Amino acid sequence: VFATSALAGKEEKVQWSQLPAAVQKTITDNAEGGKVEEIEKETKSKDGKTITVYEAEVKKPDGKKLEIKVGEDGKLIELERD
Repeated sequence: VFATSALAGKEEKVQWSQLPAAVQKTITDNAEGGKVEEIEKETKSKDGKTITVYEAEVKKPDGKKLEIKVGEDGKLIELERD
């Protein structure tokens, strides 16, 4: 019963203006000219530390989608192409 709550995170939608500057830069650098459609902030605990990950959904000019995951320090975690 408790195993699922150990890594249970909290997700919330956030605005571009709420992102740290380093996160904004990483998303912009990896958006491939696309438009950010939605940003979620996910907070979870791991090994007693709280980790914040920002997840941006981007629609590229060709209609394809990207998902960019960035740590709160601006480090790129994952880039997923549709």
